[in-house]
Formats: sequence, C-alpha cells, structure tokens
Amino acid sequence: MAASILDGKQLASRIRQAVTAEVAALANAGRTPKLAAVLATDDPGAHLYASSQKKACATVGIDFELITASPASSQAELLALVDRLNADRTVTGIMIYVPLPAGVDQMALQSRVVPGKDVEATGPTSLGLLVHRKATLLPSTPAAAVELAKLSGVPMEGARVVVIGRSVVVGRPLSLMLVDAHCTVTVCHTRTRDLPAVARQADFLFVAAGKPRIVTAEFIKPGAVVVDVGINQVTEKGPDGKEVTRTVGDVDPSAAELARFITPVPGGVGPVTVAMLLRNIVTAAKMQA
Repeated sequence: MAASILDGKQLASRIRQAVTAEVAALANAGRTPKLAAVLATDDPGAHLYASSQKKACATVGIDFELITASPASSQAELLALVDRLNADRTVTGIMIYVPLPAGVDQMALQSRVVPGKDVEATGPTSLGLLVHRKATLLPSTPAAAVELAKLSGVPMEGARVVVIGRSVVVGRPLSLMLVDAHCTVTVCHTRTRDLPAVARQADFLFVAAGKPRIVTAEFIKPGAVVVDVGINQVTEKGPDGKEVTRTVGDVDPSAAELARFITPVPGGVGPVTVAMLLRNIVTAAKMQA
C-alpha cells in the first residue's frame, strides 16, 4: 500500500491563519511586526527568494523592508547596517540573504544580529539556546520537519529516529529538537557505514542529505514516517524524450512503497518552513513588546 501524504500546504495554511490573527492583534496594540531583509548580491535566486518572502509577509499582514546593499560592500559596512537594524525599534526580525560579497564572513554577520531579532534562529546564540533547551525562536526548516512528522499522529516519544544530514542549518538543530521530543536519535552522514541498514531502523526518517533521490526503498523500515527536507533541481528526459527540469527531493518515489507516511516535494517541508518563519516573526514581536 502506498504511503499516505503529509500535506505541507494544508499545514502551512493553518499556521498562516493563526499567524494572521496574531498579527492583527499586535497591530491593534500598536505593534505591527516587521521583517527587514538585507540583500547584497546580484544573484537571481536571492532576489527571487526576497520577492517570495515579501509576498509571504504580505499575506499575513507583516511589514517587509528590503535593504539593498552593493555586491561590493565591505564587512564593516554590512556590520554597520546590521547594527542600525538592531537599534531600530520598528524592526522585529532581521534576515541576511546569501551569497554575500567576497571577503564577508557570513558567521560574523549573522552573529551580529541580536538574538531577539534572529528570526532565522541560525546565529550562534540562537543555536546555543537550543542546546540548552531555552530557545524561543526555532530554526524554520527543522521546526517545519518536526511539525510535519507530528501531523502523522504516530507517537514520537521513545521512537527511534534517523536523521540523514548534519548541516548547521538543518541536520544538527533538527537532531536537538528531536532529542527534546524524547526520541532516540541517530545522525548519519557521508561517512556512515552501511547507511541503508542504519536508516532501516528508523520509525521516523528525516532526510536532509542535499542529494536528489538518494534514499530509496532499501532505506525504509516498513511503516516508517519519512520526512524529505531536500529540494533539488534535476534535468531529465520526459516521456516524450525531451529534457525537462523538475524539483525533486532527497527521497526516491520508491520509498513510498514501504513508508506509512511521507512528505511530498514540492508541497511538503517547503511551505511549512515559510509559515514557521512567519510564526517566528510574530513570536519575536511579542518578546520585544
């Protein structure tokens, strides 16, 4: 039997509805949340991302300001810009788009964002708070993955969980959040021996490997919940023999033959990630108020 789909679009819609109500309440109290985004690149992907975030904020009533800086900006100039946004009481959250200009240290810039405005929750202080179980703002993509897993209704407490991927943005914070959910967590990576055998132990399998369709049916324990965090663009031949570009995940469609629940790509973790970021902006506004 094919796996049931964990629909990220429906979950994201419910989260956005709740956020919209909270934004309206804050606005009535004279505190409209505002996201300030710093863009210092000509990269088309970054500009497209900024445009999509502006639209997402508009759907729930959050103000959005895009601050464009020269792609030749120095680190000192960008640090000064972040300092200005930190001090601006009208700014609720700060985002910094990548890539950054040559010679700019991304970690130094992200570290400069005050924790209360780090709505991406990827700065060292934010991640440190997560380690100490004191985090109020959670990294959006890992938080989205956990919310989708909960949507399955399968109990997570005491479950055996495998995370494939150990990046600072997804794998590591995700593993911490799952430990806090009382799961027994194994983190896998490129040097894991017999990765399919390890993955087959998982009641919940989270895949953030960054490689298209790397996880096939041989990785899946029958009845597992599979959350695919990957987003990859692949070019391949269609039924008519012509090349087409598709968005695919890190999980191969064959995994659905054994899994009990699975997230689609697109339409799974992606929309929920956006919704979780909007929730973080509202949470930050409440903290600051």
